[in-house]
Amino acid sequence: MPEDHDRIDVAAQMRAIGAAAREAAGALSSAPAAQRAAALNAGADAIEARAADILAANARDMEAARAKGLSSAMLDRLMLDEGRVRAMAQGLRAVAAQDDPVGAVMAEWTRPSGLRIRRVRTPIGVVGVIYESRPNVTADAGALCLKSGNAAILRGGSESLHSSRAIHACLQQGLRAADLPEAAIQLVPTADRAAVGEMLRMTEFIDVIVPRGGKGLVGRVQQEARVPVFAHLEGICHVYADRAADPEKALAVILNAKTRRPGICGAAECLLLDRPFAQAHGARVLDALIRAGVELRGDEASRALDARVRPAAPDDYGREFLDMIMAVRVVEGVDEAIAHIARYGSQHTDCILTEDDEAAARFFSRLDSAILMRNASTQFADGGEFGMGAEIGIATGKLHARGPVGAEQLTTFKYLVEGDGTVRP
Repeated sequence: MPEDHDRIDVAAQMRAIGAAAREAAGALSSAPAAQRAAALNAGADAIEARAADILAANARDMEAARAKGLSSAMLDRLMLDEGRVRAMAQGLRAVAAQDDPVGAVMAEWTRPSGLRIRRVRTPIGVVGVIYESRPNVTADAGALCLKSGNAAILRGGSESLHSSRAIHACLQQGLRAADLPEAAIQLVPTADRAAVGEMLRMTEFIDVIVPRGGKGLVGRVQQEARVPVFAHLEGICHVYADRAADPEKALAVILNAKTRRPGICGAAECLLLDRPFAQAHGARVLDALIRAGVELRGDEASRALDARVRPAAPDDYGREFLDMIMAVRVVEGVDEAIAHIARYGSQHTDCILTEDDEAAARFFSRLDSAILMRNASTQFADGGEFGMGAEIGIATGKLHARGPVGAEQLTTFKYLVEGDGTVRP
């Protein structure tokens, strides 16, 4: 009985949050671009001024996470330092400085009837964001929703609760400074998992859900949500080193794609080596990865290149490790690489390393990942690196938005049609 009572309280709390967000969305949709930008810049100022408070809150989260035994990669996702706090503030300013998407004319034309038609960008309404351990999502998601004229309901994970609250307080300070409703960016105050279930059913208040987290969270959202979802289930990113790859470029990209931050969704999880490249350069590449601390799990051909490569289990291909572990396989050319990625990939980000334009064109045309790269690290699969200032997530679905979801992707459109007493015959 107490549990049912608690859940009723959570349901009532979430409905109140939803109603406030819906009202705030109405105010935001007509708020001038300059006012929304002022809130973002003031929020950035607050993050910088209150950096010590944010780091102290993060230290509490880190201590609890270590006690729970989180992996080093997960701890890295959670950890904030002065540079990452500074980057959050810079991200808010970058978003504020972008062209405002709301009201932008996407197309316009005049019909023989005399009707003048414009298709213009408009906010989606209320965006719900459910995320796990990365506290910077609080700043990124709040900023992008505000820039695009949407109200945001943010539900961070229990691991990052103190950090997210400290960052959210700065965003609300920015809203107050710009005379915008504080309900424009709300943080769900409870760690109760029932709040997630409520959000997934709040069709009256939430227009789209964006989950950011592991396979368990995203899978649950996709299975249970009655609200539309922008999501990717996993970031099973591949790097394929073609026979025409430049060996120095390839080595640098492969190392960065795996080791820069192994716990992010853009980290490479599988390395495919074209057999001629493997014979000429594979041993050097594998040695460099192992020396960098990567555990390699490969097929017989890759293990022949370096005895330290462990045998790959059947489920190591198509697996998101989010750690210093990488699957390796030797393939016979670009077509076999494409077939492997089509079978095991998650349509997130895949890369070809080659100086052969024809091979690159084949890779780009035959694969349907949200992001395809040539001679560049998969770690660039990020809205900030794409010039969006930040991202609310990476979408791998086929409808509305794909790849990094920035402010523009958080808008829909409407048609404005003008006549002059025009009637249809």
